[in-house]
Amino acid sequence: MAKSDNAELVFVPLGGVGEIGMNFALYGYGPADDREWIVVDVGVTFPDPAHPGVDLILPDTRFIEERLANLRGIVITHAHEDHYGALHDIWPKLKVPVWASPFTAGMLEAKRQGEQGAPKIPVTVYRAGEKFTLGPFEIEAIPVAHSIPEPFSLAITTPVGTVIHTGDWKIDLAPAIGPKTDEARFRAYGDKGVLALVCDSTNALREGESPTEQAVGASLKEIISKAEGRVAVTTFSSNVGRIRSIAEAARDAGRQCLLLGRSLKRVVDVAGELGYLDGLPEFIAEEDYGFIPRDNLVVICTGSQGEPLAALAKLSRDEMKSVALTAGDTVIFSSRTIPGNEKAILEVKNRLIDLGMKIIEDGDALVHVSGHPRRSELRQMYEWVRPKIGVPVHGEAAHLVAQGSLMAMSGIGQVAQIRDGDMLRLAPGAATIIDQVPFGRVYKDGRLVGTDEAMGVKDRRKLSFAGHVAVNVVLDEKYELAGDPDLVAIGVAEADAAGETLEELMLDAAIGAVDSIPRQRRKDLDLVQESVRRAVRAAANEAWGKKPLVTVFVTR
Repeated sequence: MAKSDNAELVFVPLGGVGEIGMNFALYGYGPADDREWIVVDVGVTFPDPAHPGVDLILPDTRFIEERLANLRGIVITHAHEDHYGALHDIWPKLKVPVWASPFTAGMLEAKRQGEQGAPKIPVTVYRAGEKFTLGPFEIEAIPVAHSIPEPFSLAITTPVGTVIHTGDWKIDLAPAIGPKTDEARFRAYGDKGVLALVCDSTNALREGESPTEQAVGASLKEIISKAEGRVAVTTFSSNVGRIRSIAEAARDAGRQCLLLGRSLKRVVDVAGELGYLDGLPEFIAEEDYGFIPRDNLVVICTGSQGEPLAALAKLSRDEMKSVALTAGDTVIFSSRTIPGNEKAILEVKNRLIDLGMKIIEDGDALVHVSGHPRRSELRQMYEWVRPKIGVPVHGEAAHLVAQGSLMAMSGIGQVAQIRDGDMLRLAPGAATIIDQVPFGRVYKDGRLVGTDEAMGVKDRRKLSFAGHVAVNVVLDEKYELAGDPDLVAIGVAEADAAGETLEELMLDAAIGAVDSIPRQRRKDLDLVQESVRRAVRAAANEAWGKKPLVTVFVTR
């Protein structure tokens, strides 16, 4: 790789830096007016109540869409939704080669088959230790431990230096299915010299080291062996190592295992094809559930985050056709609570408790461990890699600042605190933010993808707060009202404190607004429309204290 005199290496996150999820990173190399680019990860984040009706939230990629001629490829580090979940929606805009592991490629194809209209994305498969070249970037896949099969850090080598992009990782000396984090390769790069470490910050606030997955498996085995009645375990569907540990614990306790949840079954199908579940007994079918004695069954199910349509939520409402839990059964939450999901999870737990279930969660026993490094593990990575520049990513502000402080205290000379949209020059010279680029969020809403405004999300929020009123005003040939306007209110209070119906109050306001306009000026139908709209909103606000959305139609 030849080094150009005016070439720069830049890092530009469009998602995942200043927030949890929606990871989308760009690396660019070359002169400012002619850089070549690669994308690392194309993730989603999930909507909350502030996004009614939205299915997924995707990164805004217009910055790189305007540079497609110089985009050399997309590299996916692993198959978690926040790292690859936006590919089907974003790839048609980019249409460049995609590099992914066998498991990630299998998950991508399984998702495509389940999504109407999803594109067939050509994927080049890479494996641990392999190197490949995209433009001026030579990339090596370094295996790491995480909570999903085949996660990789990337060593990205350019003419001006090497960047270690960790992706999601942790140090686990006893993983359930492997791999271990490859200390030797990180040390080898550290010995050669590393320009920058772009590092996962998710657990940068937590001291110590994470327990191992095998320790979690041993704890689950003990709980299941002692449990009376059925045992249901909910976990992240992508955590194949945890699924294997649960299935092994069931087998060793003389119990059979049932899978519930579409995403869980999809992951198990892909993992099974790649050999990650070899040696386990077959999972039973749902229709056989009623024939298995209570003490002989373990159910692995989706719903650890309280998702209302997931299997565990349905079980808590007794809505499943062939499967039900009964008083005395045990439910294990082998997962962590993602911020924002606390209320939904608590509602599921309370329904289960009302049904007589025993609940076991992380605070009660070792039933979960994170896939991200705690502070002692981060220090070990710094020692292995010894970078000149530290760049905290994958986290909210608190996580990024915590890791930045840890990097500085650990002797990393330059620490770059950046956020989504910052263009960080890594070389030549000191690490410096040299530009801000367009970034943001777009929304997958049914079959469409667009901005907040294009998808009508802002108006939906207003509708959920104060409802909608439609008014139809008809004027005759003399511009007088041809009868009372028609008014329909949805999501509006029925009556004010004195018992007057709001529809009548708003209707009177609409009539009054038209009557107050001089007849000659009623020829301006837009004026009539706006006057009625304002009057109806004002009447609702006076009686109710809220202003609904109001749509007015005026015709002659």
